Amino acid sequence: MASAESQRQEAEHHPGLPARLAAAAIFGDIIAKGHSLEECFSAGAIPARLGGLAPRDVALARSIVTAGLRRLGTIRAALAALLDKGLPRQAAHLEWSLIAGAAQILFLDVPDHAAVDLAVRAARLESKTAPFAGLVNAVLRNLIRGREKILAESDPLEHDTPPWLGARWRKTYGDDLAFAIARANRAEPTLDLTVKSDPELWAQRLGGRLLPTGSIRLTTHTPVTELPGFAEGEWWIQDAAAALPARLLGVAPGMRVGDFCAAPGGKAAQLAAAGADVTAIDRSAERLKRLAANFERLRLHADVIVADIVSLKAPPFDAVLVDAPCLSTGTIRRHPDIAWTKKPGDIAALSAIQARMLDKAVELVKPGGQIVYCTCSIEPEEGEMQIAALLRRNPDVARVPIRPSEVGGLDEILNENGELRSLPPHLPADEDRLAGLDGFFAARLVRRP
Repeated sequence: MASAESQRQEAEHHPGLPARLAAAAIFGDIIAKGHSLEECFSAGAIPARLGGLAPRDVALARSIVTAGLRRLGTIRAALAALLDKGLPRQAAHLEWSLIAGAAQILFLDVPDHAAVDLAVRAARLESKTAPFAGLVNAVLRNLIRGREKILAESDPLEHDTPPWLGARWRKTYGDDLAFAIARANRAEPTLDLTVKSDPELWAQRLGGRLLPTGSIRLTTHTPVTELPGFAEGEWWIQDAAAALPARLLGVAPGMRVGDFCAAPGGKAAQLAAAGADVTAIDRSAERLKRLAANFERLRLHADVIVADIVSLKAPPFDAVLVDAPCLSTGTIRRHPDIAWTKKPGDIAALSAIQARMLDKAVELVKPGGQIVYCTCSIEPEEGEMQIAALLRRNPDVARVPIRPSEVGGLDEILNENGELRSLPPHLPADEDRLAGLDGFFAARLVRRP
């Protein structure tokens, strides 16, 4: 392996190389080791890949990794076609450099010569990969020559969706809708805001589009922190679908509301802004620090408790929001690593946790009080089936159907039981950048008096 000093000297002579080296290493951290995209780019990332990088290099590394994950299946299929004998066994991690180079060539506005040259230089820096620098050069140049055909033949469901997920979505939603979900997941995510008050005014001030659900969808690429109202705490980033569950509780000032799995705090902020007395509960002290920082900027208050929900002891709440941990397959467009880090066996483990949380919510809500259960998953075990199972085992709980008027008149995001079921292709628009919703499930329940 090249010394840190030699890598530093090489990077000084070749701008952009540090970003490529970081991107390749992070691909390995995510795909092979299961780290999340957010974890890899956090300030305290372990292992640290971004130390000493300029902000522009961090941004470039993130763009490469995000594009590569979003189109990982297409990239891997294209590389496999160009590697007759597969990857050299003694340099298997060469795949990460090739994926980083391919992501730039196929999906980013990066000069082809820069993508190839820097990938070759990166290979030469490592003793195990140096003998294959010529292979990297040949494969990426052939990729450039075949780019038009590769992109034309790329299929969102067949290539860029893991087979086990594609099979699940076909079974649950049918071929056409499964394809639409996969296609939506390949698009750049929207940027939605929730405002404390007067969304029409803020949509005008921010140059955004007011959605029927009450969220504001932005078209700007201005850094969020530089937009009007950020410093004053007038709004926060929250996908339009994620903003719906908290509204379904219909909280009034003074109501005591428990928010289970509250961090990073978007839904808790909605409840607090509506005047509720919010108790924000999460087992992660680190994530609750983010919630506290968000609440400080927003000038809102919540009682924060670090606790395992299932063992929580507390006086009964007037209402409870259960934002349960889940497979998160409704947010692949926003977090493309999810498609490649989650496994089929995760569903059973998460479903068991969700059931225990629902039972705890019933225990901790007052008779006559409401519960909203939600997940950012499009898997029925974590949504519709979870609620059906609760109603079977607990006759003291009843479903309170959601009305179309409560979700901006979007009938298509409600199922026959009056539960919220949004999907990535919902809320279409002329531009992909302005279309879509995160996949969410929500059900409103009442504990019978």
